[in-house]
Amino acid sequence: MQAPPDTARLFPHDGSLPDPATDRPYLLARLLEEGESADLAWLTAVVPEAEIAAWFAASGGRALTHRSRSFWRLVLGVEPESAPAVAAELWPLA
Repeated sequence: MQAPPDTARLFPHDGSLPDPATDRPYLLARLLEEGESADLAWLTAVVPEAEIAAWFAASGGRALTHRSRSFWRLVLGVEPESAPAVAAELWPLA
């Protein structure tokens, strides 16, 4: 299944979409943080929801903003690993 033509906008470093097979953590982090409905529909067609939830539980606390973590925690029904304590010291609003 092809990604929406517009999804490459989220990867401006080279203008191409990362390979879902080899760059999955990067792809998940970027699309869960900034993806729109078409991007997320493609992502869920390519990556099983259980795998997205497992990545979120293991890495979502560090890879996503507080707002995105809160949203995906509700959608996926999974608690992410906590963000590092250092983030709270550096940015108290995190």
